[in-house]
Amino acid sequence: MIDGTMTDDRHSQPPRGSVPAGDPALSFIPRGWYQLWGKRLFDLAASVLGLLVLSPVFALVALAIKLDSEGPVCYQSTRLGRRARSFQFLKFRSMHKDAEKMRDQLDELNEMDGPVFKIQNDPRMTRVGRLLRKTSLDELHQLLHVPCGEMSLVGPRPPIPSEVEQYEPWQRRRLSVAPGITCLWQVSGRNQVSFDEWMQLDMQYIDQQSLWMDVKILALTLPAVLRRKGAS
Repeated sequence: MIDGTMTDDRHSQPPRGSVPAGDPALSFIPRGWYQLWGKRLFDLAASVLGLLVLSPVFALVALAIKLDSEGPVCYQSTRLGRRARSFQFLKFRSMHKDAEKMRDQLDELNEMDGPVFKIQNDPRMTRVGRLLRKTSLDELHQLLHVPCGEMSLVGPRPPIPSEVEQYEPWQRRRLSVAPGITCLWQVSGRNQVSFDEWMQLDMQYIDQQSLWMDVKILALTLPAVLRRKGAS
């Protein structure tokens, strides 16, 4: 279901299409070429249109970041995409420029289970950064990754390599498709969803994905952002 609901036995059975223990292969249910090309054409058209329409917002956000704190406008980090290929991931900077140096000091404040690290009131965030996070405006830069094929509009969120190193074998299956700007997790509560449920939502998307499903997730993304449910 698009609302992220699961069957009652989701924890008693292995995820559908999971990779056997010890097998590093990335499993993926093949789709027809017309579905793959349809998704790609939709991604290209929507992302280019979005970049054109939102260009004034890009400029205003960049100006606000520069006036608010020292450091670059964009934050860059290594993420893993389809087939675990690495790429340089861009976001509008929402933290102080020395935020990475403070990371190890904040482990005990982590509010997520599993290998991910998230804090609702992260002390490293700038004033403008808090607003960008709450409104998800820091994510706008990811539209630039779609035309070049590194990301899709909809798909599992791109993980950092250190997180993937801690995945169970079946969880690596989320690397069998292109990562997305939004996903089922994004419209199902984000940080209010446990890591295991998050991974299950990604498996559900991989098994059921279609262009119509992408359209529905995109339509639900704006209301989810406006509600700020699970945002940090």
